[in-house]
Amino acid sequence: MSDPITPADAPQPDEPAAIHRPFVQNNGTRRTLHFTQKEIQSSMSVLNPDALELEYTRMMMGFVLFNPEPARILMVGLGGGSLPKFCYRHLPQTTIEVVEIDPAVIALRDAFMVPRDDARFSVIQADAAEHLRGLSDHADVIFLDGFGVGGIPDALCSEAFYADCHRALRDDGMLVINFHVNHPMHHDYLDRVRAAFGPAMFEVVDDDMTNSIVFACKGDLLNDPAAAELKRPAAIAKDAWRQLMPTLRVIGATLELR
Repeated sequence: MSDPITPADAPQPDEPAAIHRPFVQNNGTRRTLHFTQKEIQSSMSVLNPDALELEYTRMMMGFVLFNPEPARILMVGLGGGSLPKFCYRHLPQTTIEVVEIDPAVIALRDAFMVPRDDARFSVIQADAAEHLRGLSDHADVIFLDGFGVGGIPDALCSEAFYADCHRALRDDGMLVINFHVNHPMHHDYLDRVRAAFGPAMFEVVDDDMTNSIVFACKGDLLNDPAAAELKRPAAIAKDAWRQLMPTLRVIGATLELR
């Protein structure tokens, strides 16, 4: 039985259905972030807080096959901070900027051991759709992992938003998106990404057929045949590569079939 770390933060039975405050649960050495009891938004081992517990997060790190040393990563959606923490630890030359709209999610950053803001790490409370609209040639990698109850907010999956992401990327920059495979709009979302990025994109689905990770490039990096060879880049530490390697094999197989 999970024990909420902050029981008062969990949704109460008499609250309106539209109100879903984030809350944290502990189950042994595992800590999870929820908006509802049924869905886990993020998972962390308290014994290894910087590890990527969920397969889809390891899959999103597949961009390192093409660009192992990005100068700047922009992430949409903080959640429990799994990807920001991993990148902060294992990509020491990279500046990481996280955009999160919900102050209640940001307030839980200490529970998930998210680093304090410093010269190369920052969490910004903002509407990502508005934030991206004003950026140009800003980041080498953009992560889109902004989910709420019911899925991705409409503003973060429109054709105009993906066009804004394309403009916010630098040359050869990469957009990495987490989708739900079984969402009724999934193929429409892919078409919208394709409208912004053209054919420079591919999709990888996780083992349980739940998450679809889409990589879209502003340039032709995806055509590099060396990416499918799965050789550890010098910039990636061995312990990080060891975590990622099983999932990267799936990405490599997908690339070989393109």
